[in-house]
Amino acid sequence: MELINVLEHEDLVKLNHSCAHMMAQAVKRLYPQAKFWVGPVIQNGFYYDMDLGDVKLSDEDLEKISKEMKKIAKDGKRIVRREVSKKEAEDMFKDDLYKEDLISHLEDGTITVYSQGEFTDLCRGPHVDSVKECKNFKLLKHSGAYWKGDANNKQLQRVYGICFPTKEELEAHLEALEEAKKRDHKKLGKEMGLFMVSEYAPGMPIFLPNGMILRNILEQFWYQEHTKEGYQFIKTPIIMSRELWETSGHWDHYKENMYTTMVDDREFAIKPMNCPGALLVYNNDLHSYKDLPLRVGELGQVHRHEASGALNGLFRVRTFTQDDAHIFVMPEQIEDEVKNVLMLIDRLYGVFGLSYDIELSTRPESGYIGSLEIWEQSEKALANACHHAGKDFKVNPGDGAFYGPKLDIHIKDSLGRVWQCGTIQLDMNLPSRFECTYVDHEGKKQTPIMLHRVVYGSIERFIGILIEHFAGHFPLWLSPEQIVVIPVHQEKHLEYAKKVTEALKSKGLRVELDARNEKLGYRVREAQMKKVPYQIVVGDGEQENETVTIRKSGSKESNTILLSEAVQRFVEEVENKCLFNQ
Repeated sequence: MELINVLEHEDLVKLNHSCAHMMAQAVKRLYPQAKFWVGPVIQNGFYYDMDLGDVKLSDEDLEKISKEMKKIAKDGKRIVRREVSKKEAEDMFKDDLYKEDLISHLEDGTITVYSQGEFTDLCRGPHVDSVKECKNFKLLKHSGAYWKGDANNKQLQRVYGICFPTKEELEAHLEALEEAKKRDHKKLGKEMGLFMVSEYAPGMPIFLPNGMILRNILEQFWYQEHTKEGYQFIKTPIIMSRELWETSGHWDHYKENMYTTMVDDREFAIKPMNCPGALLVYNNDLHSYKDLPLRVGELGQVHRHEASGALNGLFRVRTFTQDDAHIFVMPEQIEDEVKNVLMLIDRLYGVFGLSYDIELSTRPESGYIGSLEIWEQSEKALANACHHAGKDFKVNPGDGAFYGPKLDIHIKDSLGRVWQCGTIQLDMNLPSRFECTYVDHEGKKQTPIMLHRVVYGSIERFIGILIEHFAGHFPLWLSPEQIVVIPVHQEKHLEYAKKVTEALKSKGLRVELDARNEKLGYRVREAQMKKVPYQIVVGDGEQENETVTIRKSGSKESNTILLSEAVQRFVEEVENKCLFNQ
């Protein structure tokens, strides 16, 4: 069961855009005072931002809008495209400040409008032929949205929906949406005791004991794999002076998102990024070409002031830990080093069963730094690294940062949802700003190129993704609680249950003994609810034969094996980081 990404299907984009217009038509019928801003197609369908005056939409209003949309679809009016001049468009939408604003940003020349029945809207298109094709839709939710995304502007109302060619496709997608709700990391995180949020620290998640076990496992795994690849590790201060951020350029371009304070009459800022600290470390020593590539890793906590309305569990926070590494290279080393990073990313994501796609963002048309020669060399090196690593990629022209091209890694979870996590960015700017140098083969000073790269992206967000990817049913090696031992009779089988527990604990497994005075079925169900990977039940037969009866989380089946065999099996499953409970 996968959620469909509408943006990946040209026909669905056209259908959903047409359905957005049909929704606007229905809203205009029900609320004649309505004015509309934009109604784009998004990954999960479409939305439309609208000004309804004093009316505040409720869930009941969505039902009314849906009924009106069904009438429009049944009526089956054709969707007609017309070309108009800018002056005609201004006349058509006079007294509508939202459309007037959109038209003011259009170039003189031909503008298109689309009509269906009595409703006409400014739009580039394209659209389907008739509203009849939009009959298989569902309005999903409503929310507030500031005009142009600016909190200083009026708050509009946004209605989300989705449309498919057939009823069956719509129903399948709605089922996948329900599955996604069950996997919501905020819900599961609370139930499993992984993390909490507090009004005393909005956007700053607090990790609970089980969550810290999970987090520590991920961090230890990260350190182990990077050590194999020759990375050195550092820890830089969480707060540094204004002068540093002025040198890096963050003060001029990112200050509104930074937390600042005064210390001893000097202005300081909590770091929003780890890069400047890595540059200070590089400049702590003299370097020659023999030292490069130099790989410097840091699990660095950063703080960024996000709008309160954008905060979302572990996905959008104000403090998080980036699994940063900054690699200093000579130009001719870029290709090999990027290939090595790609192979590392491939290995790490593979452990979690995450597939991914790569996007290469190239030089912007203007505002970039560095020579065309270096840009071309860098872009070619990124492309070649992908080819030599056996990885396909899509080119995103002109979307590179002003300081260099980049590779963005988009992972796909078990529901088919895409998340941008890993990235590899070439930076020709910061090393120059910080006057970083190395001595080349000829004894001349040169400026290195710096690779910024992350794999998890952010520890917090990656944990949120994993919770939803596995629906809380973590593989054994990753699960905070791995095994629960449950004696059938709390007294009669307690000693043997303790023996089983100790045998497993002696191998480093995380095991709990549940000998509470509760019915066996209740204790088993509770362990299942907590998503503990394995429940071990021991009774008369197990006690007599030195066996255990094992039941997997999410399964009603069980099997009985020797205790010694079970211990070996669990240990091997952890050591091999098996993806699924065997």
